[in-house]
Amino acid sequence: SILICGSTNRSYLLLPPLLRALLPARQPLARFLPMSVVHSATASYYRRRSPRSIASIFRRNLFLSSRRCQWKGGLRPFHFGRTPRGMGISGSNVLSSPTELENPNPSLALKHESILSTVGKTPVVRLQRMAPEGIEVFVKCEAFNPMSSVKDRLALGCIEWAEKHGELKPGQTVVEASSGNTGIALAMVCAVKGYPFVCVMAESFSIERRKLMRFLGAKVVLTNPAHKGTGMTIKARELAKEHGWFNPKQFETKANSWIHQQTTGPEIVEQFSDKPLDYFFTGYGTGGTLNGVAKVLRKESPHTKIVVCEPDNAPLLYSGLKTEYKEDGSFKEPHPIWRPHLLQGWTPDWIPKIVDEAVEERLFDDIAFTRSEAALATSRDLAQKEGIFTGVSGGGTLATALEYAKANDVPKGSRILAMLPDTGERYLSTPLFEDVPADMNEEEKAIAQSTPGAAPPAVPLPEVTEEATSFVEGVKSKHKIVIFSLQNCEFCWTIFGLFDALGLPYHRVDIDSFEFAKDNMGNKYRAALAEQTECNTFPQFFIDGKFYGGAADACIMWKKGELQPILKEAGLVTKDYEGDPFEFLPKWMSQNPLRST
Repeated sequence: SILICGSTNRSYLLLPPLLRALLPARQPLARFLPMSVVHSATASYYRRRSPRSIASIFRRNLFLSSRRCQWKGGLRPFHFGRTPRGMGISGSNVLSSPTELENPNPSLALKHESILSTVGKTPVVRLQRMAPEGIEVFVKCEAFNPMSSVKDRLALGCIEWAEKHGELKPGQTVVEASSGNTGIALAMVCAVKGYPFVCVMAESFSIERRKLMRFLGAKVVLTNPAHKGTGMTIKARELAKEHGWFNPKQFETKANSWIHQQTTGPEIVEQFSDKPLDYFFTGYGTGGTLNGVAKVLRKESPHTKIVVCEPDNAPLLYSGLKTEYKEDGSFKEPHPIWRPHLLQGWTPDWIPKIVDEAVEERLFDDIAFTRSEAALATSRDLAQKEGIFTGVSGGGTLATALEYAKANDVPKGSRILAMLPDTGERYLSTPLFEDVPADMNEEEKAIAQSTPGAAPPAVPLPEVTEEATSFVEGVKSKHKIVIFSLQNCEFCWTIFGLFDALGLPYHRVDIDSFEFAKDNMGNKYRAALAEQTECNTFPQFFIDGKFYGGAADACIMWKKGELQPILKEAGLVTKDYEGDPFEFLPKWMSQNPLRST
């Protein structure tokens, strides 16, 4: 074995190709890297590669300048993105493997002090099956950001810009209007930095977005969908003025374009440093991506043609009609050409100031139009043909890029990049998923029925003991209603929900709880119950010591009016409940008539 210790970063770029000529095949090589990062590899890995290819690996993984062999600053210890055959990480031991991944991830595996430092550096992926012949089509997958959208960049930029410019005070509440992604991203950033956050969102946007924000600790204020994006923005500014909250004003703030000039734009330039990018496609919401990336590309890649996408039924830029602004940069009135469209997050009902600046500075070369149907179809195709999961806005951008390439006879050998702003999971309750059933279709049923599908063996119960029987009888005698249950059983939660809605007092015994784990007592009680009820499922509920069934039984009995007289005879009074008891059953149940498809 040969041990190599270097004192400069530059030496690491030079040593491997030199050793390639010196070391015989299969000679183990151990390298000590800066910060005591130790890797073992085989010299044969280097022998199969030219000095140029090794330098390319170093440039990619160390983020080295293509002109200078030096660090770009403050970077963490590195390892090769591709693990060589026989590579181990236990000193000088070389571990062999019969196979290696065909497509290993070349990215660095880093430690982070905060989730915020994971924002950005999203991958560009080449399409394999959807690209026109002879044309390289790439997508930039912003779903790789921590909260799965490009708006993570905006949120981080807005908050840190405001902090550095003295606009945001410690502990001050942040309020912003958002279709969802900016709100989710701001909820994340505010959670990390300790700012309360309130999002104002039209009620028409997907339900999962408001749930995600509330899960992150934010408050969500819903507005009338008829008031459109302008109504959301007006409400956010009203709240900021009334309560003294900070409003980032994402549609006007310089931080929006700035963050993309600092991150997204340079990333794209770096990712296409091997061969120039010919076309860049993006939609616009606030305009930050368009404005910021375009400024970088105009300077660093002037050859790149920038195409902005907008809905074909809301072509605000194409119309030539401008939005008028107040002194603070906010709009005076909605745009007359705007119409409702399916591309959530795209093209609000006015031209944001940041977009107007892109128009005035001629930061794009062409406008292309997106059909909602094509956006939906392309999003589905991208998932099923390329394994890339994006939302309607990403589908819209890619659909526009593909149609543009065909309609404009884009030359063979051209390289196209389309922005994919977020993940498809933001659209589960939207038309994007309306044709995706929750239940098995006929083909799936046939697959399921093609094998017996035998049930697994039951958990053996111990013999019934006098102690267990006495416990069960004692609990039943002390309480009007007793529910024997399992802690994390959705059917048990069903009967709890129904009885809580009825205002009924009940005693709950979780037989699988830690309390009954010692000496298998829980299963002993279960055996005693099974002997009495001839039932092995849970929950099991008793009224005045009599067994009546489980969760579904309780729901059906209430719905048929059979449970009410039993409760009355037991001296139990219920609240006025006019709902359907099936609402408490698990939503995934095929037999649940209230489960949404």
